[in-house]
Amino acid sequence: MFELFRLRSREDAVDSGGPNRWDWALLPLILALLSIFAFAAMQMSRPFSVGEALQVSLDPFYLPYYLLRTILRMFTALAFSLLFSLIFAAIAVKYITAEKVMIPALDILQSVPILGFQAIAIAPFIALFPGNLLGVECAAIFAIFTSQAWNMAFSLYQSMRNVPAELQEAAHIFRLSSWQRFWRLELPFAMPGLLWNMMMSMSGGWFFLVAAEAISVAGQDIKLPGIGSYIAVAIEAKDGHAIAWAIAAMLSGILLYDQLFFRPLLAWADKFRFEESQGDTAQQSWLLDWMRNSRWVRTWTEQFWSLMSHALSWFSVSYDGTSTRAAKKTISPLWSRVFDGVLIVVTMLAIYRLVTFIHSDVGWSEVAHVAGLGVITLIRVMLLIALASLVWVPIAVWIGLRPQYSQKVQAVAQFLAAFPVNLMFPLVVLAMVSLNLTPNIWLSPLMVFGTQWYILFNVVAGAATIPNELRLAADNLGLKGWLKWKRVYLPAIFPSYITGAITASGGSWNASIVAEYVTWGKTTLIADGLGSYIKQMTEAGDFHRIALGIGVMCIFVMLLNRFFWRKLYLLAEDHIR
Repeated sequence: MFELFRLRSREDAVDSGGPNRWDWALLPLILALLSIFAFAAMQMSRPFSVGEALQVSLDPFYLPYYLLRTILRMFTALAFSLLFSLIFAAIAVKYITAEKVMIPALDILQSVPILGFQAIAIAPFIALFPGNLLGVECAAIFAIFTSQAWNMAFSLYQSMRNVPAELQEAAHIFRLSSWQRFWRLELPFAMPGLLWNMMMSMSGGWFFLVAAEAISVAGQDIKLPGIGSYIAVAIEAKDGHAIAWAIAAMLSGILLYDQLFFRPLLAWADKFRFEESQGDTAQQSWLLDWMRNSRWVRTWTEQFWSLMSHALSWFSVSYDGTSTRAAKKTISPLWSRVFDGVLIVVTMLAIYRLVTFIHSDVGWSEVAHVAGLGVITLIRVMLLIALASLVWVPIAVWIGLRPQYSQKVQAVAQFLAAFPVNLMFPLVVLAMVSLNLTPNIWLSPLMVFGTQWYILFNVVAGAATIPNELRLAADNLGLKGWLKWKRVYLPAIFPSYITGAITASGGSWNASIVAEYVTWGKTTLIADGLGSYIKQMTEAGDFHRIALGIGVMCIFVMLLNRFFWRKLYLLAEDHIR
């Protein structure tokens, strides 16, 4: 009787003519968010000239303001990352010719260190907005974008490539155009995994926040107001109390946007799970329940989806009497050969320029030395990814199959993934100096500290999408222990694991710049490796050797992806299909 009364009250609240109590409860929250973000946006575009000092105070009183500026930058970068991912994945999946270039390019982009992107982007952005802080802000947002976009793009691409064959066949039967198939089938199918990787990308933005907000240009150090700059100043001052306050501010920010943004999105995306019954895997969100009870929000969303339904009719395919299979488009073999020829020519020109650069500017002995350092970093990356997989894959599957626990550990996992490795430098330096530990061994775990969570998040997303019917069938067949893992869990999460492992591998190469060269005050610990080489050349201002180190890192990542991860990825695709 009570449930019936509550259901009737909810229907009355939604169907009544005026605003209900849920509308009045949401209104202050919405207005407060709009006001504070509008204020932060105004501060981002104030007058500024290169050389002007931007003060960053270690007084905890300013931390809420710094947190607001940082979160606005990160969500702006996330919006551009999502747009990039949608365009990239749609083109790479639908056009084989474009895929030949785009996927290797993505491997290169995710292996280029954030310092490399900053060196290229700072001057153009400042020139684009002369006399305004917006140019430096755009450079910081672009740096955060480079730590978010590649993971999201590859996740969406992988999910769209692994849409089940029966759903693809249904799309052909209903004669959906490429535009309609993307919005009605491919993107909804990829939505759960994409949202988990968006959370991981936000955490990746935190991980490289110090490098993004503490910018060096034209011999000037520019520290934008934000948590990253606050951490950089605290490290320079060796202020442990300030670092503790920064950690508390980070945790508060992650909890806030987890509850107000990601948790509602995950609960909403539950409708896109590929199964007939939802079972006990539904995500819950108090804010989403509020929004569903709100008359204003219901009206706005209905109008929005009505407009979207009209857009879905664009580029429709007219029926010409042929079969659905006959209607499929094919690529001309001639154009494919021409494109391959252009790729070969461009590759040969790039190799010629590379050989010329090495011969005239750095020398072949330096190349051999840097390649040897790359081998050392490669060994570290592969060993750490293997150890992280052994630890986190079982835990991630357990979490993904139990949403009541995944919601509790979700914010904790985001915080651990967001935790900048720079904040561990005091403990690392103290422990290694006190115990006289070898940097070549004991600095290595810092490389995977922030990137191991790519494996956790992707496997959690993959386990959460295992159909409830499949799990029930396995239970009815009496599958237990290793047999259940071998026949059900591991095949189901294998594509998601490969996506996480590839991005974790690329992120570990990038993190080696921070992990192999650790500084706390006047104490510096250096491990042999490609990351420490790039860091030392950056501090010395040797641009030729910086370019050499970044180029060698890109080559290592591309070869690893092409001859190892790509083979596993194709194996995962064959298994799905």
